[in-house]
Amino acid sequence: MTAPLVLPPKLDLPAAGPLAEALRARLDGDLEVDAGEVTHLGALCLQVLLSAATSLRAGGHAMTIRHASDRLLEQMSQMGFTPETLAEGREWA
Repeated sequence: MTAPLVLPPKLDLPAAGPLAEALRARLDGDLEVDAGEVTHLGALCLQVLLSAATSLRAGGHAMTIRHASDRLLEQMSQMGFTPETLAEGREWA
């Protein structure tokens, strides 16, 4: 199993491109994402993570989000997601 993809603390607009590249490089198997250090999740990075989860699922693979910080959980919830629904590539409600 490959090492988890550790997300940076600030997932804002400037982080979206590098995040997309890092995820694109890992779409060939199951992916574990370590979100323990995330303090800010912007909508564009949420969309990038959702796109990766959807692509992985379409390819027969899975994304798992581990160690989600309290701030991340709060911000995901405000946008209608949980770590589980995001990892499954679907909305919460």
